Amino acid sequence: MAAAAAAAAVGGPQPSQPELPAPGLALDKAATAAHLKAALSRPDNRAGAEELQALLERVLSAERPLTAAADGEEAAVAGGGGGPGAAEEEALEWCKCLLAGGGGYDEFCAAVRAYDPAALCGLVWTANFVAYRCRTCGISPCMSLCAECFHQGDHTGHDFNMFRSQAGGACDCGDSNVMRESGFCKRHQIKSSSNIPCVPKDLLMMSEFVLPRFIFCLIQYLREGYNEPAADVPSEKDLNKVLQLLEPQISFLEDLTKMGGAMRSVLTQVLTNQQNYKDLTSGLGENACAKKSHEKYLIALKSSGLTYPEDKLVYGIQEPSAGTSTLAAQGFAGATGTLGQLDSSDEEDQDGSQGLGKRKRVKLSSSTKDQSIMDVLKHKSFLEELLFWTIKYEFPQKMVTFLLNMLPDQEYKVAFTKTFVQHYAFIMKTLKKSHESDTMSNRIVHISVQLFSNEELARQVTEECQLLDIMVTVLLYMMESCLIKSELQDEENSLHVVVNCGEALLKNNTYWPLVSDFINILSHQSVAKRFLEDHGLLVTWMNFVSFFQGMNLNKRELNEHVEFESQTYYAAFAAELEACAQPMWGLLSHCKVRETQEYTRNVVRYCLEALQDWFDAINFVDEPAPNQVTFHLPLHRYYAMFLSKAVKCQELDLDSVLPDQEMLMKLMIHPLQIQASLAEIHSNMWVRNGLQIKGQAMTYVQSHFCNSMIDPDIYLLQVCASRLDPDYFISSVFERFKVVDLLTMASQHQNTVLDAEHERSMLEGALTFLVILLSLRLHLGMSDDEILRAEMVAQLCMNDRTHSSLLDLIPENPNPKSGIIPGSYSFESVLSAVADFKAPVFEPGGSMQQGMYTPKAEVWDQEFDPVMVILRTVYRRDVQSAMDRYTAFLKQSGKFPGNPWPPYKKRTPLHPSYKGLMRLLHCKTLHIVLFTLLYKILMDHQNLSEHVLCMVLYLIELGLENSAEEESDEEASVCGPERCHDSWFPGSNLVSNMRHFINYVRVRVPETAPEVKRDSLASTSSDSLSSLQSSRRPKVLQRENSGTAQVFSLVAERRKKFQEIINRSSSEANQVVRPKTSSKWSAPGSAPQLTTAILEIKESILSLLIKLHHKLSGKQNSYYPPWLDDIEILIQPEIPKYNHGDGITAVERILLKAALQSRMNKRIIEEICRKVTPPVPPKKITAAEKKTLDKEERRQKARERQQKLLAEFASRQKSFMETAMDVDSPENDIPMEITTAEPQVSEAVYDCVICGQSGPSSEDRPTGLVVLLQASSVLGQCRDNIEPKKLPITEEEQIYPWDTCAAVHDVRLSLLQRYFKDSSCLLAVSIGWEGGVYVQTCGHTLHIDCHKSYMESLRNDQVLQGFSVDKGEFTCPLCRQFANSVLPCYPGSNVESNLWQRPSNKSIQDLIKEVEELQGRPGAFPVSISSETNLSKEMESVMKDIKNTTQKKYRDYSKTPGSPDNDFLFMYSVARTNLELELIHRGGNLCSGGASTAGKRSCLNQLFHVLALHMRLYSIDSEYNPWRKLTQLVEEVNSQQGNEEQQPEVPILYHDVTSLLLIQILMMPQPLRKDHFTCIVKVLFTLLYTQALVALSVKCNEEDRSAWKHTGALKKNTCDAEKSYEVLLSFVISELSKGKLYHEEGTQECAMVSPIAWSPESMEKYLQDFCLPFLRITSLLQHHLFGEDLPSCQEEEEFSILSSCLGLLPTFYQTEHPFISASCLDWPVPAFDIISQWCFEINSFTERHAEQGKALLIQEARWKLPHLLQLPENYNTIFQYYHRKTCSVCTKVPKDPAVCLVCGTFVCLKGLCCKQQSYCECVLHSQNCGAGTGIFLLINASVIIIIRGHRFCLWGSVYLDAHGEEDRDLRRGKPLYICKERYKVLEQQWISHTFDHINKRWGPHYNGL
Repeated sequence: MAAAAAAAAVGGPQPSQPELPAPGLALDKAATAAHLKAALSRPDNRAGAEELQALLERVLSAERPLTAAADGEEAAVAGGGGGPGAAEEEALEWCKCLLAGGGGYDEFCAAVRAYDPAALCGLVWTANFVAYRCRTCGISPCMSLCAECFHQGDHTGHDFNMFRSQAGGACDCGDSNVMRESGFCKRHQIKSSSNIPCVPKDLLMMSEFVLPRFIFCLIQYLREGYNEPAADVPSEKDLNKVLQLLEPQISFLEDLTKMGGAMRSVLTQVLTNQQNYKDLTSGLGENACAKKSHEKYLIALKSSGLTYPEDKLVYGIQEPSAGTSTLAAQGFAGATGTLGQLDSSDEEDQDGSQGLGKRKRVKLSSSTKDQSIMDVLKHKSFLEELLFWTIKYEFPQKMVTFLLNMLPDQEYKVAFTKTFVQHYAFIMKTLKKSHESDTMSNRIVHISVQLFSNEELARQVTEECQLLDIMVTVLLYMMESCLIKSELQDEENSLHVVVNCGEALLKNNTYWPLVSDFINILSHQSVAKRFLEDHGLLVTWMNFVSFFQGMNLNKRELNEHVEFESQTYYAAFAAELEACAQPMWGLLSHCKVRETQEYTRNVVRYCLEALQDWFDAINFVDEPAPNQVTFHLPLHRYYAMFLSKAVKCQELDLDSVLPDQEMLMKLMIHPLQIQASLAEIHSNMWVRNGLQIKGQAMTYVQSHFCNSMIDPDIYLLQVCASRLDPDYFISSVFERFKVVDLLTMASQHQNTVLDAEHERSMLEGALTFLVILLSLRLHLGMSDDEILRAEMVAQLCMNDRTHSSLLDLIPENPNPKSGIIPGSYSFESVLSAVADFKAPVFEPGGSMQQGMYTPKAEVWDQEFDPVMVILRTVYRRDVQSAMDRYTAFLKQSGKFPGNPWPPYKKRTPLHPSYKGLMRLLHCKTLHIVLFTLLYKILMDHQNLSEHVLCMVLYLIELGLENSAEEESDEEASVCGPERCHDSWFPGSNLVSNMRHFINYVRVRVPETAPEVKRDSLASTSSDSLSSLQSSRRPKVLQRENSGTAQVFSLVAERRKKFQEIINRSSSEANQVVRPKTSSKWSAPGSAPQLTTAILEIKESILSLLIKLHHKLSGKQNSYYPPWLDDIEILIQPEIPKYNHGDGITAVERILLKAALQSRMNKRIIEEICRKVTPPVPPKKITAAEKKTLDKEERRQKARERQQKLLAEFASRQKSFMETAMDVDSPENDIPMEITTAEPQVSEAVYDCVICGQSGPSSEDRPTGLVVLLQASSVLGQCRDNIEPKKLPITEEEQIYPWDTCAAVHDVRLSLLQRYFKDSSCLLAVSIGWEGGVYVQTCGHTLHIDCHKSYMESLRNDQVLQGFSVDKGEFTCPLCRQFANSVLPCYPGSNVESNLWQRPSNKSIQDLIKEVEELQGRPGAFPVSISSETNLSKEMESVMKDIKNTTQKKYRDYSKTPGSPDNDFLFMYSVARTNLELELIHRGGNLCSGGASTAGKRSCLNQLFHVLALHMRLYSIDSEYNPWRKLTQLVEEVNSQQGNEEQQPEVPILYHDVTSLLLIQILMMPQPLRKDHFTCIVKVLFTLLYTQALVALSVKCNEEDRSAWKHTGALKKNTCDAEKSYEVLLSFVISELSKGKLYHEEGTQECAMVSPIAWSPESMEKYLQDFCLPFLRITSLLQHHLFGEDLPSCQEEEEFSILSSCLGLLPTFYQTEHPFISASCLDWPVPAFDIISQWCFEINSFTERHAEQGKALLIQEARWKLPHLLQLPENYNTIFQYYHRKTCSVCTKVPKDPAVCLVCGTFVCLKGLCCKQQSYCECVLHSQNCGAGTGIFLLINASVIIIIRGHRFCLWGSVYLDAHGEEDRDLRRGKPLYICKERYKVLEQQWISHTFDHINKRWGPHYNGL
């Protein structure tokens, strides 16, 4: 029937196909299959084969068109025959039957699986799968394992992590090419191929016949479904539709691959067999439909080459054949001539909008060997066409998975890799056009990483398929589509082209799959070797790199702020790092040994050629264009890094790979330009370019980029400096930094290129750069470990760091195979050497610290290196932070008290190749600059800072440390001044130049300068400059001729050198002496004229230093050469005293070093010091100067005052925070004592924190307490067993809530409601175990009217608050604690309460009567309810708030809705909840006594007034009032039995005594008298004790009972029988024996009864334990109502202390003999009478319901404290169980699973499947489980989230890694372990209800969690 169905599906009979089913088909499929299999097994199987082919033709007919689907669904619907779906299923069924050859398909699968040689795992996963990576076991950095293989292997102690797959991957277990065998799991360790039997031939015989047809059918479908997309409308929708229809077919193939090796090898044969493909695809002649699909295929193929056929016409004119041109080999400079278009279809897509002129595309045709890439693809096998369609359809996930599942088959792997390479160019084209390039990129990498990580395979493909050529060419072509003309240097004539960073290709990182493949294959030594040996490839690659040279050019905005800040710099930095730097690091990692010298020479050679071409292309001569900078110079950096490698590892002679001087000069220009621009950016000179320019400056030095950017740049400058003329170099630096004009001796100058405000910071920048240049040794001789250590110290000095941030901040070699892996052995050992670990701690505010590393003391002492810190800081503030920390260390260790200067650190020795660098320190130009700056600082010229001085001294010290000739020129230079005419200094050695005196200097100054004025006589100190009057002009000229005065221009010096080097004619040299002022910057017309003046100086560097010492110390003659006292100093120069200190120390250190270096210097220093300067006459201070001085002093004082104030403020704030916030601190001082009880105060006085007035709370203007009301279920979570519940981590473990306090109380209430009258039940228990209302306060008060206006202002405040004002939420105006209501303070006076408290001597009977009368008096309240006052209104509104705090289901328990009994129950339960919670906060008992922290947050006194006021509204009928039953004997016993029909009241013995207490007290008029309180307690205690006796009697067995009954009866008539528990117990037993309570005890009960023998001690203990909870609550209540202190005591004496405190014990009671609880009894009526009355009620109930009667009696009173669930030690156990656990609602695995830490429920965070009435599951659960508070552990993030009502916050994690850090979102995937302290804090915050106060970052969740 199948064929008929198929025919029908087509929509009518087709002529080419028989209409009636062939007879063979009518049989069922299995039989047919078996018949065919038999036919095929015969030796001559031709007939069988033909029959099978015919059958397959029909079944898999390609004419059941998908066109139906593609042309629109209507056709499919009209198609009849069940639509295409049915036919396809039918076809699949046939295939399954045929494969199984008549047997069952499942059995067939099992049979094939048995032959699987499972050597490889090969499990393929898609994005978001959780996998593992072990660096210890991996050979390739991309190695990954599935969870199963990982846990089955042994990786203890390895460096592994868990990660979420981004792009998908496959498990490498068993593949020894990618990982070491030691890491294989148990399944894949055995090379099992040996013991697997051979596959029987007939098993897979059918597969070999059926599968080719099936795959061909699939390919036909793919051809059919494809339509060339129209001009620009993407047809993704159509493609996806086709793929959906093919889902079952592809899944079927995927299942086949999972059958194991045997089936895979069959599939491999089918896919790679070229004959099969040829036969099936060419035999299309007669079939029209197949023809059509073939045509579609040809159309699709057309665009697969890199050049389109139609493009050939365009190029045909230019070149005879695209293949023959060798332009690429000649370097790119030539190719720019042929500006053409790369490919026309792209042209229309991307360039339609902008005219062609704007962005000319650049065409690079390829050299001959890449012909294959250029041409259209040709397919020879199914595999090739399948891959082709996979690419065309943009890598559908299913296809990718199928293709990857086949990879364990080795033969397939090779064939597939070759096919992949063959399609590489096509992949690139598809990727570029794709609209979903992100997804597609991930899928591509998913495939390629499996192929190219394997070195053997990569090598094979490189050799056989020219993989490297293909990759480089494809990359080149890809980038060519977005080139624009470079505007660097010469905008008009530049021939250079660069990538346009604004293009989607770069912006979206579309190129990364190709680049990452390239990096991947370069990591293999054999492949990289081929690359480095192939000159053609290197040329092409340098071409590619030059596309990035100078991209993203910045031009400084000089006038207005730029309108639109471009963000292209992200793309530019990413592109340079990924496309240029990472391949470079990959190549460098193979140039480590001497044998690889040749490679380096090749790279350097082609790099220099490319650079030369670049300089030519941008028309570069000798000056960089002003006001522009690019941070991207990848060619320079390639060159620098290969040079560095050559010297460091390959022992190459540096000079042999360096170019000539002229090239070096060019090379240094652009990197130097970047350094100067950095200084400009930091000086805010680029501010009009917006924030993005700062972003670039930061990224350039940031840790991930610095060793590919700034480090090579600085190294290249160091190389240039070591080879170029030092004077030229130094003057270039100052000119680039635009500070040449500043370097003059004159006190005023004109700077033509720089505003005055920028001068100082630019000068600092220039000097800092020189210091870095001269002292950095990263590439000049440091070993890898030294570098790592220096980097680590620098980072740790800025701030304490966590382990992971250190790993992130230390620039690692970006290439993963470099060997210095983060976390590697050397990293850990260096870390432990330089830093100490600080374990994570808590701060009182609740903010959680992570584990931190902090530098050891000796690191601060010896290794702190400010230069490294400056180089590595992204933010300037980090330098300050490092200095502050250094200062603190010195103060703490007592090494230096003041403000230290950055210490001078000794450098590692220079590598001999770079010795020339030190010539910079010994060149006259630098010495002139240093001399000038020292002089200017001494003379207080403007714009110089301490920082400048610091750097100047640093440079002098560097020069002294690195001076070459010790004393050689000592004698020669004595006659220096006479002989030397041309310049300032005689020689170039700093040591001798330091003592050289300079007498006169000629300077050019503005005419307005003081030096030029007529009458300016020496106004400053005598030894400084003598101003020259203009009358001495003639002399000036004379001196000029005699050569004593020198004029100095840096620019001129530099130009001169430049000319010498370039050998230009001398005439030009004279023209350029004048500083070149660009017209743009020339100063406005008002600039004063420059004139020449001559200054008398008469100083040397040494004398300037000594004077500086005087100036810094503020004393005359402060410097005294130390060696005069202690000659030793000169012998052992390293003196720790000089290591740390300020400027004075630095000067002393330098002078000492100078003296050490030469005897002459020593002598001269002594001489200078001997010329005791005459005491200076006090300066005449002009009024203006005085003013500034005063101003300074005043400022200083003001600053100090401010500091003091701030410190005071901070300490006050701190102490306040401690009192207000701390959860566990011992009580220090309550912010405001609420229950003050001092007799002299007549009325309590409250301060309003809003208006600041103090006064009593009155009825018309009540004061209120700021309170937070919240519903709480913490009490309900108490359990009765000590062992805390564990979080379930297996299917077996489950948590049942039957034993929680809430559940037990619930069961009790419903049991009572079944048998007794509802209203009476509601008085017999308390509710609020779940959803009870807890009230807490911060202790601050405010007027209620003030609060209302405060709320108004909050409402109008537009600022985003973390709380909802509409819900009444606010923060306390004083302490900012979260609150949501105000509790009115009852206007009461304290004196009154004192009167109330006087003990009266009334008898208990009188008191009982009084209590009864008072309760009966309705509303006997000082405030009458009838008259509405403000106070009563507020009390009502706060009661409303309290009710609304919790949900209705936690308030309504009565059977009749809205009954007043319900409200009554709710109100006294609120009091109960608050008392019970306070008890829990105190640790469950009152042993500690005193007021606890919980006490200070408690507002029970005020709360009681509010509750009492409302309770009095409901008066209980005196008949039902339990007080009667407790204190009177009732006569009419019979009446109860009379009315059977109505339910009885609850027997008094079933009542909860604590509830009774609260009812009694709240029914009394307030304030309560102490003796009434004591009376109520005494009466209730008798009931409680009786309950204890009854419970005890039920607990023991029959024999015990009769024994006790007997012993007690004997003592019944003794005097204090009523106070003896034996007598009372025996009486209770005899009374209850009258009923059926004990009778039911058949055999089944005995099990329950404890078999312990009851001794008098154990009975006494039982009774005490039964009564203790009541006593505790009562004592707390007494403490709050009457302000009495709670005594502290030992646990064993808690009962006796509390009972005496409550007045139950007579005061004269002696405590010698053991305490007996019964002695507290005080019976209001004869004990035996009342007991028998109570027992009678029970007996009458047990007549009918003995079981329940007994259950209600045994109350378990001892609840343990509530706890959160206990968590396992290791996070992985939780993760592995829960992250795959399915949701109970939708049975899918949730995206964000979470688990409740209170009850262990598994929930979906944000899961839409579990949403109910717009509430997501976590929010719902938080309401059901915690009455609005939920604590959830997010499984995939390891963090805890708190839901509180309508807000939520991220709390943090309780799992930390080995370094004490959180791993939010499991990004690092390191093993995590429970941090018990944190978990305790979480639990503490939950129990104490302080989440709202301690956690600061709350946000609304809109029920979406």
